[in-house]
Amino acid sequence: MTDYAEEQRNELEAIESIYPDSFTVLSDEPISFTVTVTSDADENGEIVEATLKFTYVEKYPDEPPLWEIHSQENLEEVDGEDILTLLQQQAEENLGMVMIFTLVTAVQEKLNEIVDLMKNRREEEKQRKEAEAEEAEKVLFQGTVVTIENFMTWKAKFELEMAELRRKEQKEEEQGGKIKLTGKQLFETDHNLDTSDIQFLEETGNNVEVDESLFQDIEDLDLDEDDPDFDPLDMGSDED
Repeated sequence: MTDYAEEQRNELEAIESIYPDSFTVLSDEPISFTVTVTSDADENGEIVEATLKFTYVEKYPDEPPLWEIHSQENLEEVDGEDILTLLQQQAEENLGMVMIFTLVTAVQEKLNEIVDLMKNRREEEKQRKEAEAEEAEKVLFQGTVVTIENFMTWKAKFELEMAELRRKEQKEEEQGGKIKLTGKQLFETDHNLDTSDIQFLEETGNNVEVDESLFQDIEDLDLDEDDPDFDPLDMGSDED
């Protein structure tokens, strides 16, 4: 008949001697203890760690012990789930034999794999960022490649913007009275312009001073006002 209690005590002493710094007894009835498992450090000194809690059942090792992850460091949730699955597989393969050392060793290897995966993920992320930066620099240097599609899209947008701009300018001119009229349009809209000079003289009382010296020699000029080609503006040209 198997003495389960004896086998459990013997294994407990062995585990304590193998892991003196990471082994802690939590209770004697039932026997419960923890073993802290730490991965090897990577080149940056980063580690992952899991503290496993084991509890012996009455018929251990013919029945698997109870286990759980008591605490952890740098482990993601999916990693914890993988460790629990690994413990279940190892326990099923080692039924009938004391297995705590085997279980702890399997978890130790798993943690080292996780550290390697973390290293690979960091390296992949670094390469991805470098590739993105290189591509961004290339696009900045080359500019946008013009195709028929993006040119037509730009052209349609540009024409809409210009039409909207012209509409706004026209509206502002209409609202602000900024429409410029030609001379003809001014006379057509205000018939008083042709008599404005006369009105000005009347309003000022004809008090317009005239420099008579400007007209002293006008009688000496040979003016032929009957000449159809006569142009008083060209009078000065005959003196040359």
